[in-house]
Amino acid sequence: MVSKLLTSPLKAIKETAQSMKAKIDKRVKPEMKFPVRSLQNVKYRPNIGYFELGNKFKSRTLTYNTVKSFAQTLRMMSVSKTLIETDDFASKREMYYISKNWDEARFDEQPESDTVMDDIEALYMVNREQLGFIPEEKGGEVAGSLIVVDKDNDTGKTLKIDCTKFGSGAYSIPISVEHLNFETDAKFILVIETAGMFQRLVQHNYWKKANCILVSMGGVPTRACRRFIRRLSEEKKIPVYAFVDCDPYGIGNIYRTLKVGSGNAAHINQFFCVPDATFLGITPEDIKKYKLPTHPLKDVDIKRARDAVKNDPFFKHHKQWINAFDELLKMGVRAEQQALAKHGLNYVIDKYLPDKIKKPGDFLP
Repeated sequence: MVSKLLTSPLKAIKETAQSMKAKIDKRVKPEMKFPVRSLQNVKYRPNIGYFELGNKFKSRTLTYNTVKSFAQTLRMMSVSKTLIETDDFASKREMYYISKNWDEARFDEQPESDTVMDDIEALYMVNREQLGFIPEEKGGEVAGSLIVVDKDNDTGKTLKIDCTKFGSGAYSIPISVEHLNFETDAKFILVIETAGMFQRLVQHNYWKKANCILVSMGGVPTRACRRFIRRLSEEKKIPVYAFVDCDPYGIGNIYRTLKVGSGNAAHINQFFCVPDATFLGITPEDIKKYKLPTHPLKDVDIKRARDAVKNDPFFKHHKQWINAFDELLKMGVRAEQQALAKHGLNYVIDKYLPDKIKKPGDFLP
């Protein structure tokens, strides 16, 4: 079943305001209760397929010490209410600058504003786009056997965007993807970590040879990118294969976020992750099999790998991933996608990917 986003943030904001007023009228200190957003407050159940929030909460009560953060939260809710009612939006950066009109309640730095926005999002268990706030980053790029069905903003007429018709370029995933529909006969979706590798596969029409859809994540995939892949995969019932670097960041941050989400966004992981994704490569076994050039693991890499094995519920659940991290630590090296160029610039197209795609059952979970 395709997940549907929650649809009542305006009602929730109004109810919060009414509850606050009622408490103040009774001379009772108002408070807000937020779920703790961290890896320590999530659980992973393979039958669900993504990180779920645990039962830890933090309370924000109106006191002398919290009056500023309390006021900032309420002011941002007020802005959100206006944006929803007027069908408008504000970028995260614009929201930070809007606060400059709030006198003592203004934000000094954008990370403060972003944190309050995330708190409100978690409070109502909705996504920030529903609150009228949009990210600054792009959603990702797409090429291959896919027609995206959109609409013209001026006329409302249907637009069919053919992702095979962008030449050496690609279709850019919009910030909001809920209104899109898809037409495709592709056999699979290949999501790719680096823009360089994506561009190579596009330039040489790999999507045509393999009858697939290529998606560039450009590092940790944005929420729009993940939601796009999730909807496309579920609605068209096609598998998703992840192609990232063999290092603790590529595996433990980029791939893990794509597949099961993150602790910080556990309240919306059910919408913004791709539980059916599997890990095509690069794997520690690939480093040996293809005799790839490597770089030594840095201290931060070693820490990430050990933390993943010890603390990450997803990796702890899968013995295959425990073994893969152990092997990587034993080897003490990391390898990039581009390392396949050792065997020729198009070796990835002519040999590596074809060999891999023949055995999807061997992919890491």
